[in-house]
Amino acid sequence: MKAQQKWDPRANIGLRDQIGLELFNGQEFDKWVSKATAPAIESSLKFYEEVLGLGFKVFLLTGRAEAQRSTTTDNLHAVGFRNWEKLILRGLDDHEKTATAYKSEKRSEIVGDGYRIVGNWGDQWSDLLGYPMSNRSFKLPNPMYFIA
Repeated sequence: MKAQQKWDPRANIGLRDQIGLELFNGQEFDKWVSKATAPAIESSLKFYEEVLGLGFKVFLLTGRAEAQRSTTTDNLHAVGFRNWEKLILRGLDDHEKTATAYKSEKRSEIVGDGYRIVGNWGDQWSDLLGYPMSNRSFKLPNPMYFIA
């Protein structure tokens, strides 16, 4: 019987180097956000426009910081996202919360303002989990990163 080997956290270094994976760097991400050049995902923009066309109010709930509101808004407008009801970004009091806790709290505020959440879509499970939940949830694929 072969002895069980202990897991070595360095074991994925070779794979990481081969396929170009990098650890998250908040400062580099902030620099990228400040450029306001993120492209739209065509299918997401089309879905967004269809939802607006059906008369639904759309709330954009992101983990980006409130300090990034201007560049985020500029970027969204530049790629075709317009006419949302509200863009919700992380305030100073939100940065220590997990993504699921933060987004659940903000969805609760939306419901508290008298709205009913009919549909919810996102590329992370933290976009969809927690309460309140929507009638329908749509999980988009994201092969680039995972937020716990």
